[in-house]
Amino acid sequence: MKLLQVIAGSRYGGAEEFFVRLASAICYRNIEQKIIMRPNVVRKKKLELSGLSPIEMGFYNNWDLITKWRVSSIINTYKPDVLFSWMSRATKLIPLQYKGVHVGRLGGYYNLKYFRRCHYLVANTKDIADHLVANGWPARNIQYIPNFASTNEAFPVNRNTLNTPEGAKIILGAGRFHENKAFDVLLDALAQVPDVYLWLAGDGPLGSALKIKSSELGVGERVRFLGWRTDIDALMLSADILVCPSRHEPLGNIILEAWSRGLPVVAADSVGPRNLINNGKDGILFPVDNVELLSKTIKELLSVPELCRKIGESGKLTYFDNFSEKVVVDQYIDFFREITN
Repeated sequence: MKLLQVIAGSRYGGAEEFFVRLASAICYRNIEQKIIMRPNVVRKKKLELSGLSPIEMGFYNNWDLITKWRVSSIINTYKPDVLFSWMSRATKLIPLQYKGVHVGRLGGYYNLKYFRRCHYLVANTKDIADHLVANGWPARNIQYIPNFASTNEAFPVNRNTLNTPEGAKIILGAGRFHENKAFDVLLDALAQVPDVYLWLAGDGPLGSALKIKSSELGVGERVRFLGWRTDIDALMLSADILVCPSRHEPLGNIILEAWSRGLPVVAADSVGPRNLINNGKDGILFPVDNVELLSKTIKELLSVPELCRKIGESGKLTYFDNFSEKVVVDQYIDFFREITN
């Protein structure tokens, strides 16, 4: 089977990171594949380490005729059995005359007009799959396949490098600094939990506002703004809990990553976390934007080590039973084989 994957993607993002993991994992299954992607030095290096030779293109805008022509040329030359396009920007560049099996991959509630050329859609949450059916896509042409996290060898971060005292309790938050991610709620909760440190890995349009807010709340000395990190696994091995406070979260890749490392998860009861977490067993949910319940949950977890340990262990079991690399890659390969046969 010949697979062609096409992705534009942002400089940083959960979907982009998962794309690299999936392409690398498929490579190790001895399936022939080509990759077309937007230039990214880190992403390219990771793919090359897996034995892939990604082809980089601009994906500048809707009128980028050069990229569209180059994509079309590679499709005509390579003749893939399956063309797998990620998100809207890559999908809408696939030429109408392509006669093979075209699969679009969605990790959010995108405008479906860009996916009309696809024969099948892959949704990474059940809620997105239901959304596709509700908007007219036949259920037989939709496949739900979740993401998996990285389980590469990692070692805890040295706290001294992040100006954090040994023995201090650490909350980890990670993601784009955007209103949807609700890190403002996490800062408000931190103000009610004394002596605990917060590591925030990420960046975005609200970066400056969050730093100002942390100072105004009087917690600035306990917050570390880490920027975008490539060592999230190492941060997780040093933290005590992960908090995902998102107001809107279709999936929650960060939850899967925390589970894979046995890190206890506290998450807002938005769509993605709600569909992942068995509340009170492999994670704890709190109502969206509820600062009081979030701070209370953090205090309870950090003051009862046995509860923290049990939730972390249950999360790890949930991950390896349902979201491990083997489980997810098997689903992708079975799906590709089924639709090409």
